[in-house]
Amino acid sequence: MRLAVVVLAAGQGLRMKSQLPKVLFPVAGQPMIAHVLDTARQVGADQQVIVLGHQADAVRAALGQAEDVSFVVQQPQLGTGHAVRQARPILQGQSDTVLVVYGDMPLLTAGTLRRLVECHHEGGAAVTLLTVTSDDPQGFGRIVRDDAGHVQAIVEESAATQAQLGITELNCGICCFRASWLWDRLSNLPLSPKGEYYLTDMVELAVADGVGADACPITNRQEVLGINTRVHLAQAETVARRRICERHMLNGVTILDPGVTIIDVGVQIGAETIIYPWTVLEGRTRIGEGCRIGPGARLVDAALGDGCIVQYSVLESCILEDGVDVGPFSHLRSGAYLESGVHIGNFGEVKHSHLGRGTKMGHFSYLGDAEIGPGVNIGAGTITCNYDGQHKHATVVGAGAFIGSDTMLVAPVRVGQGAKTGAGAVVTHDVPDGAVVVGVPARVKPPNDD
Repeated sequence: MRLAVVVLAAGQGLRMKSQLPKVLFPVAGQPMIAHVLDTARQVGADQQVIVLGHQADAVRAALGQAEDVSFVVQQPQLGTGHAVRQARPILQGQSDTVLVVYGDMPLLTAGTLRRLVECHHEGGAAVTLLTVTSDDPQGFGRIVRDDAGHVQAIVEESAATQAQLGITELNCGICCFRASWLWDRLSNLPLSPKGEYYLTDMVELAVADGVGADACPITNRQEVLGINTRVHLAQAETVARRRICERHMLNGVTILDPGVTIIDVGVQIGAETIIYPWTVLEGRTRIGEGCRIGPGARLVDAALGDGCIVQYSVLESCILEDGVDVGPFSHLRSGAYLESGVHIGNFGEVKHSHLGRGTKMGHFSYLGDAEIGPGVNIGAGTITCNYDGQHKHATVVGAGAFIGSDTMLVAPVRVGQGAKTGAGAVVTHDVPDGAVVVGVPARVKPPNDD
């Protein structure tokens, strides 16, 4: 069985009140349409065609290139039936089954779509609909059945009679088609009073052709929540975050309060790690085993080894080896690399710097564009003066050096192995191995000079 998926993503999303295309609004850290594409791949789609319209170039650029994804543009936009028709030149003759989904339904699961495809094949109808039963229709079309219970049509709420408005089985908008019949009959859709061609009318065509229409009911309405407003977006975000937390907890991660923990879909967390409340893990963050993260930590595209501790701190695009502890109230910025056993205490900042094994920076210090050797002590108030107003410059501190409190390291500068700087020193010249420098500007202190 060859399965193709058509993703409808041409709408403007006016109710979002934004210049951003609706399908690019993020849910759990990635555009909602990316969730739909990932789910389709899990179902086993051989090919996906995305029907674009509003800001087509922006959507295409955001999604990038993939071998199994093609793009077509619906212009003008004349309804869902017209949208699917745009995929016909690519898909006709290339698949046995066509699954049509919407790009603004990020909560759909692979399990639900698999059941729909299975129902479609087992039932043998030309079209199979995903339906849900609810007393709150929220504008969904009603599923009309005959006395024998066979699906006869979908009636949109605006066209429904009073009796039909009482129907509680609703059309979710997701449907599966026998490909050969779909491409043959799609051109026969009637023009609606609004001047559009509706894919839902394919049900009546299938009934009239005697090839049948069927329905596959689901019970979890959250899955078919379409994002039309930012209220819906927040609702989807809540559901997605809960699912992500549950997945990590089932894999051996302790999350003390999932309700106040935010984890993006691309985050990886090792077993036995504890996530404390008010923690935010974003992007492609990777956390090893046995770590303690939070409370109040934010990690963005950070990579942590095993046994790390991060409290009330922000880590961005940085790497921590095993056994590193950070915080509270510190900031590791892009390019920070901390080898195993490094300690960053409170109110420390590290940017584009490499700290060697076991180095300690206890408090109130800044290291930028620095190469710090192993076993170095960075005293309170130490600052690398790495920017001269035009260019950044490097600071190098050798293994075992001791940097006294309030030292200013004016780059470019090198402090040798085992060297020491006195409290308040302003280091403007290289310091030899084992030397002690003091003063402003710092000078080498002679031996036995008290």
